[in-house]
Amino acid sequence: MSIEVYRDAWGIPHLRAADAQELSYAQGRTTALDRAWQLEVERHRAQGTTASFLGAEALDWDLFARRARLADTARRCYDALDEPTRTWVDAYVDGVNDGLAHGEAQGARRSPEFAATGLVPGRWEPWTPLAVWLSTHILFAGFPTKLWRDTVARSLGEEHIELFATDGPATSGSNGWLVTGERTATGAALIAGDPHRFIEAPGVYQQIRLACPAFDVVGLAVPGVPGMAHFGHTGAVAWAITNAMADYQDLYRERLRRTGDGGVEALGPDGWEPARVHTETIEVKDAEPVEVEIVETERGPVIIPEDAEGPIALRYPPRVTGELGFTALPALLAARTVADVDRAFDRWIEPVNVVQAADTEGGALHRVAGYVPLRHRDNRLRVVPAWEPGHEWTGHHAPLPREAVEGVAVMANARGLAAPLGVEFAPPHRARRIARLLDASADWTAPAMAAVHTDTHLASARPLLTLVAGAADLGPEAVALRDRLLCWNRRMDADSTDAAAFAAVRAEVVRRLARHPALAELATPPAYPALFQPWLALLPRVAYALETLLSGGPVPEADRLAVVREALVAVADAGAPDEPWGATHRLAPWAALPDSTADWPGLDGDHDCVCSTSSVPGLTDRAARGPAARYVWDLARREDSLWVVPFGASGVPGDPHQRDQLPLWLRGDLAPVITDWNQLTEERHDHH
Repeated sequence: MSIEVYRDAWGIPHLRAADAQELSYAQGRTTALDRAWQLEVERHRAQGTTASFLGAEALDWDLFARRARLADTARRCYDALDEPTRTWVDAYVDGVNDGLAHGEAQGARRSPEFAATGLVPGRWEPWTPLAVWLSTHILFAGFPTKLWRDTVARSLGEEHIELFATDGPATSGSNGWLVTGERTATGAALIAGDPHRFIEAPGVYQQIRLACPAFDVVGLAVPGVPGMAHFGHTGAVAWAITNAMADYQDLYRERLRRTGDGGVEALGPDGWEPARVHTETIEVKDAEPVEVEIVETERGPVIIPEDAEGPIALRYPPRVTGELGFTALPALLAARTVADVDRAFDRWIEPVNVVQAADTEGGALHRVAGYVPLRHRDNRLRVVPAWEPGHEWTGHHAPLPREAVEGVAVMANARGLAAPLGVEFAPPHRARRIARLLDASADWTAPAMAAVHTDTHLASARPLLTLVAGAADLGPEAVALRDRLLCWNRRMDADSTDAAAFAAVRAEVVRRLARHPALAELATPPAYPALFQPWLALLPRVAYALETLLSGGPVPEADRLAVVREALVAVADAGAPDEPWGATHRLAPWAALPDSTADWPGLDGDHDCVCSTSSVPGLTDRAARGPAARYVWDLARREDSLWVVPFGASGVPGDPHQRDQLPLWLRGDLAPVITDWNQLTEERHDHH
């Protein structure tokens, strides 16, 4: 094999090979050497086998992964791939297996997590990358929100079913923007943004370059998945995505009964019909194995087997269609124009995204991509009865929405292009703020985009501050706090004590609202599996819907004003914070094995800032979500493009490139995308 591996100063891999197959192999092998532990955690998550080495606390995820049939769905989707795509995926898997097996010096054996857990790197199956993709995105569309809405409707009444609608505590959002050549210094387009996801260590995005005679692409890959699905620059065309916030997964309440021969039947619109049923065993480290019964009806797999009103099944597109959209991935690598990118995304299934693209010929693209089923509106809102007609899927939305790009296009999970496809969207603050910032110049450059990435203005503070301004009968400390907040510049800067004071008052308001008698029936979450509790707990729901709840809803206006007044007094009496926001608003990354020694830094930003670092007001100021990468794709000269990830290129503790980008990321700085092979350092490996 003629594979060449180069690294830049940040340890980012640049791979060169004779053809796309060899390159896919090289991507898999290099990822295994850099990220062995991460890859193996993802493989086990996709299979529902994490409890075997992480213990009982991982059991909830494994139960869900098994019940939802993630691995089986991935197998089906793999079997349905066309031959060229399948061969390309196979090459990646061969590379991963080679890297895991031969990584004694650099890879798997270097990661101390293997020794700590007793996990031995296993073998990837040809379908494993599809399973990783599926498990990474199965919760993206937030179907547990339907369980919450059902609870709200039952507790507060049907008129309040969408009361808490907002960018919820466990959704994933992003910023993205495209500036056409008329508005840049070079006369060529710029695409920039940052995907907001749970910040994981190692990171969920891997900076990489893939080059062969057919193409040469830089971008952000998902470790465990070949190609660059979400963000890439081929030199001639670049693309990026954000979550469209579309609704494309349904929950059905089932009626099941046992048959004499040990089978199960489900009641559908046409009467009782056989369901598929079998039992699986989940191994649990330091505990007895757990048997789980897997039931699948005509609607889909039963993911909640026990509920007061009947089991609940999940219907999701890849399980129904047998497609994940992987044929788009090699097509994107080979893209030369916006039209090529557009055609590639026609094949996209999951998750549903808003896509932006621009090319060196002046082409621009702004569209939705993915599979959104056509069905009754109730399916989008809540759990629907499986036995009633009218809740079946009747095809899918086609064509998906798109619009022309004139000067600037912004995508930030707000209602907009994808509005007909969803129910809950992000508040409009980030999208409006980005558009306003971009309007300030007509000669944008790639480095100047960092100022947009890092903007900390918090427009969603307005409803709370309006009530603060109306607070009366205050003592001198509370008056001083009120006046301080009203003079604050509304920027959530890490070094701002006024931002900390606002956050303290907001947290107190959230806690008091959550205790209000009007919401009392929501205080005890329904008894669904623990995995879904982030969507079902009242306090986070109040925190994220605070603007809505302070402007209307079941809490009377006089009580809302009283809650804000009491919160001001309580914070003032406790001594308004004199520490800056960053003292408590600190990074809290997820890791399969958390690093108990890490002292994570304070962060700029807040949930609704463009610099979106999300905590749960009232519960914690620590930020588990934020920009999982930042990028600027320059269509004038690709080598003027910029990128950064929160940690680094390596997933190996102690490696110099494990966290070397963290200082850049914290400051809002970006690293250059190096494309000159002469500026890179070749790495020597034996290739098998």
